[in-house]
Amino acid sequence: MSEEIRDGKFVELTYKVTDRETGHVLSCVEFPLGYVHGHNEILAPSVHRELEGKSAGDVTEVRIDGNRIFGPRDESFVFTDLIENVPEEYRQVGTAILMENDRGRTRSFIVTRIDGETLMVDGNNPFCGREVVFTLEIVTVRNATDEEMKAGGAVGAAPKIDPSIMTPV
Repeated sequence: MSEEIRDGKFVELTYKVTDRETGHVLSCVEFPLGYVHGHNEILAPSVHRELEGKSAGDVTEVRIDGNRIFGPRDESFVFTDLIENVPEEYRQVGTAILMENDRGRTRSFIVTRIDGETLMVDGNNPFCGREVVFTLEIVTVRNATDEEMKAGGAVGAAPKIDPSIMTPV
């Protein structure tokens, strides 16, 4: 009998997020993501609720209204600037830029468009204003170790990445 997801279980899963209207894949996690259920909510609460009772090998879909979780899209978080005003390391679509306002608050922006003269960044969550579908595949369900319970997830399970090839975002 396989173990079921419940509080205190270590879970590894992969997932993809698709826009319900267009079918476009918005996000995809293919390297198993590990967490301790009930101790480290890494996804939306409704996704975690849907995972309760599932076992390794199960695939489930969860519909999420991005407006409920992230709010409606706010166009005041979208900025366009001349590309010459933007440092070269940020001149690639998909690059994340952490910006700080005059009150010291930070927000992550994503470069969403570049043309010959301008660059556009968007500080909205990519899921806001959309209905999305999380398709999750449960890879592992087992009792969490004490160390995993303290850490809230996998301990020492990150992929081996050569730091010399990393690019700051």
